[in-house]
Amino acid sequence: MPVRLAEPRSITMTADDGELRAALREANLPTLLLVLAQFTGDEGWLRAPYLPTRTRALNDNDDGGFPPEIQEEIRAAAFEVIREWRDGARPTPPPPADDELPGLLSISLGETVPREYAASLAIEGNLHPRPEVRWTHGRPSAADRLGVLVIGAGFSGIAAAVTLRQLGIPFTVIEKSDAPGGVWHQNTYPGAGVDTPSHLYHYAFAPTGSWTRYYAKQPEILNYINGTAQKFGVAERIRFGTEVERAEWDAARQRWTVTVRTREGVTERLEAAVVISCVGFLNRPSIPDFEGMDRFAGPMFHSAEWDHSVDLRGKRVAVIGTGATAMQIVPSIADEAQRVLVFQRSAQWVAPNLNYRRDVLPEVRLLMEQVPYYAAFYRMRLIWQFQDKLLATLRRDPHWEHPERSINATNEKHRRFFTEYVDRELGDRIDLRDKVLPTYPPYGKRILMDNGWIETVKRDDVELVAAGVRGFDEHHVRTEDGRRHRADVVVLATGFESSRMLAPMDIRGRSGVGLREQWGDDNPYAYLGITVPDFPNFFIVGGPNTALGHGGSNLFPSECAVAYIAQILVAMVERGMGAVEVKDTVCAEYNRRLHAEHEQLIWTHPGMTTWYRNRHGRVTAPLPWRGVDYFEMTRVPDFDDFVVTPTASTPVPAAIRGDRR
Repeated sequence: MPVRLAEPRSITMTADDGELRAALREANLPTLLLVLAQFTGDEGWLRAPYLPTRTRALNDNDDGGFPPEIQEEIRAAAFEVIREWRDGARPTPPPPADDELPGLLSISLGETVPREYAASLAIEGNLHPRPEVRWTHGRPSAADRLGVLVIGAGFSGIAAAVTLRQLGIPFTVIEKSDAPGGVWHQNTYPGAGVDTPSHLYHYAFAPTGSWTRYYAKQPEILNYINGTAQKFGVAERIRFGTEVERAEWDAARQRWTVTVRTREGVTERLEAAVVISCVGFLNRPSIPDFEGMDRFAGPMFHSAEWDHSVDLRGKRVAVIGTGATAMQIVPSIADEAQRVLVFQRSAQWVAPNLNYRRDVLPEVRLLMEQVPYYAAFYRMRLIWQFQDKLLATLRRDPHWEHPERSINATNEKHRRFFTEYVDRELGDRIDLRDKVLPTYPPYGKRILMDNGWIETVKRDDVELVAAGVRGFDEHHVRTEDGRRHRADVVVLATGFESSRMLAPMDIRGRSGVGLREQWGDDNPYAYLGITVPDFPNFFIVGGPNTALGHGGSNLFPSECAVAYIAQILVAMVERGMGAVEVKDTVCAEYNRRLHAEHEQLIWTHPGMTTWYRNRHGRVTAPLPWRGVDYFEMTRVPDFDDFVVTPTASTPVPAAIRGDRR
């Protein structure tokens, strides 16, 4: 049987008639129609006059474009059906079959969702577990002897831990911080939050309808991660305050020796047959080497290391950078600081999004938590809206006449749409137009949700400085145009060393050559972003070229990678494999195809710099294919891609304590 990470929630309704009616008044009608059709089996709810208008851009299309009388008819019918179910007069219907989902979503969204999405939609909606992640004939006792060490207890590390626990494979998680959460534990700056819809930003195996915002803030996300670790019983398997320094492969013994250091400075050596790195690529702050940083008299800190002891009231605060982090910080501190100065190398495209600052009403949370399939259908709609449909518009047209501003006709339409939005938001502040409007094509850098950015930079007490930072003196930020800007506090919203993956760990594989030596300082590569030649039994979740640069939740490729790795571990136990190493030719061919595809996409456009590329111009972060393509690529491992060595000796459990120094 497949491993069931989460049973279908046993949903019961506590709402009375009045509460149910109130909730249905706030329902997303295209979602509610799918629930109604599922409960009744009446396909008439999926035909005219109940066909929603097309869901466009980032809009939820809550009323479906229906006239008021049709809206009320849908709500009234849903009330009767759900009340009957609540009162025991109607059974909970089975979920739709996988192959029905694309058609249902096509009706709900008003556009065609390809049939190839069927399997991934079912799994993302938690309608059933991944059928591939399972023991063939029940868990064998040999699983006791396969030990796994997981590095990192962020989203990816917890997903790996939950899967290992459900399979009954011994494991230990090593986490350098004092709590789980990864970037969501580390980043506590004002306004910290996600720019992916909350209802996409949770594990497929651990759905929740309790989000209080459509785009959750850091405390709520961290609570979700902590709650998941507790719910699935993996929190007690995490060693906090412990950092991996080195890992060395012993080919004769077919295991890794991993050197860790505790917060007290004690060094230990642990052993494991398998190591899974889940540290991601946004975990090491990028600190620029500006001239005179040590001379600045006031507080200076990176956004990921926010100093909450610093009182910003009455202070002139300089924020260096205008990326996603700065766009969250600046509107959040503008009311508190005396003046905020924002230093910008290049402008960012911002997208209007009515949901970004919107709370999820209690009535909507009731539907998410108490009505079968409502949350699942709502999530599946988001998957299509936000995850894959955009990618086709990001291909560079070699015959396009205006490559300096856009890459194809559709991208030009996007440019006009975003430009018109910025112009409307600016109003009479045309003096800011050249500062806030980018010159490069939309989506060339990560598109950002408007968090009140335009309205904030219009304020009299906020100054947008469109000049690069040159350095500092005791009380000023010095810019490349020769100006000096007085500041009391400096916030470095300068991002992360995204291309220096796995730094500063020293990982040494079969040849004894370090992974960083093979990769170079900032040129990571892997097969499927998961495994690297010369490093047997070493896997990466959140590895090179696995980010969804075109949109969607990065939990999706992480869960794909975890499922892929889990199947390899099952095969290692069942088939007596002692070491599994991807072939060099397989990895090289995969990366050749990957970079050939990137050459056709916007992230290799020469008109901008982006953290998606390393200093040599190679794209290291985004996946060039659709999420559904990556789902299929990682769905089942092909062992012809690997050099497999039979088990040479009995492996040891996950983490055996060696010498303490």
